[in-house]
Amino acid sequence: MISAYFIHLLILVGIYAILAVALQLAMGFTGLLNLGHIAFYCVGAYISALLALAGWPFWFCFLSAGIGAMLFGFLLAIPTNKLKGDYLALATLGFSFVIYAVALNWTGLTRGPLGLPGIPKPSLFGFVFSNNLSFLILTFIIALTSYFIIKQIASSPFGKVLEAIRDNELAVRVLGKNTFKMKSYALGISAFFAGIAGSLYAHYITFIDPSSFTLLQLIPVIAIVIIGGLASLRGTVIAAVVLVLLPEPLRFIGFPSSIVGPARQMIYALLLILILIYKPKGFYGKIELE
Repeated sequence: MISAYFIHLLILVGIYAILAVALQLAMGFTGLLNLGHIAFYCVGAYISALLALAGWPFWFCFLSAGIGAMLFGFLLAIPTNKLKGDYLALATLGFSFVIYAVALNWTGLTRGPLGLPGIPKPSLFGFVFSNNLSFLILTFIIALTSYFIIKQIASSPFGKVLEAIRDNELAVRVLGKNTFKMKSYALGISAFFAGIAGSLYAHYITFIDPSSFTLLQLIPVIAIVIIGGLASLRGTVIAAVVLVLLPEPLRFIGFPSSIVGPARQMIYALLLILILIYKPKGFYGKIELE
């Protein structure tokens, strides 16, 4: 029998895999250095949680989380259209801080630092995913579906245009393509999947507060994308499995719980530094991070 703890880890693997393949579409395939990805995750989690607490069914909460996050993605694309590289990274990071500040200070809606407790477990067709094993199955179905949808997008003519924008946006514009529209679509689709990952997280943990959506939560997602390799979905999934499971032995060798969290972030940061120095394409990547 699989232990409850291992099932918990596999659920986190699934959620992080969705988050990372979503970021891969914007960052790896389109070349958008989006550090606001965690904000879409936050938006999705809060939309789903608030609707669920208001009595709406899970399927509606789940889709609304994705659509709401996607709208924020389109919104972010407008002011950042002409930004690239470090400037784009800083602008999207600022967007992430804005969303965090709203979640923290709009106490009438989000309850601020008190968070939203009592988020119900998902229910579909009368079946409640009340135990971790059933939730794991749901998570893996959604993760696999997300993977194959993004894979199809990346291999489609639209995906090839995104790669061309990443490599030489000016040349794509010269050929008559509307690069603003293409980048907006990429950011919106990426945000949609980050939003549904947030919905899954909220309904799994059954409690969310702003501390779940800080920059520290973005670090493992960035690490998964870069270590797995830019523009490599297979590498992203493998990296998600490895990086979620890798720090867990720290819990069993006497480290106090107050140390495990910071130690995990240190491991991710160290791996990122080593990969960027010695293997800039990641393990399965097609391009180097500039």
